[in-house]
Amino acid sequence: MRAIANLMTALIFASWLAGIAVLSIQNIRPLALRFLTWQSVEIPFGVMLSFSVGVGCAVGAIAPSPIAARRPQASEPDPLEDWEDEED
Repeated sequence: MRAIANLMTALIFASWLAGIAVLSIQNIRPLALRFLTWQSVEIPFGVMLSFSVGVGCAVGAIAPSPIAARRPQASEPDPLEDWEDEED
C-alpha cells in the first residue's frame, strides 16, 4: 500500500512540474513584483514561478517539524500498533 501512495505522490508532483514548465515556457515576458511601495527587478515569469514553487516546497517540507516537536509523547503504547487478529 505504501508503494501506491509513493507512486501517487510522485505522479501528482510530476504533473505539477510539467504544468509549471508549460506555463513558464508560454510566458517568457519579464515581469516585476510590486508590494505596497516595493518593486522587484524584472525577471522572466518562468524564473519567478520556479523560484516560488521551490520556496513553497521547502517551506512545506520544513513546516511540520516544529508541530511534530511540540506534540507530547504518549505515555502508553498505541493499541493499533500492536494489533493482532483475535478469533472470537
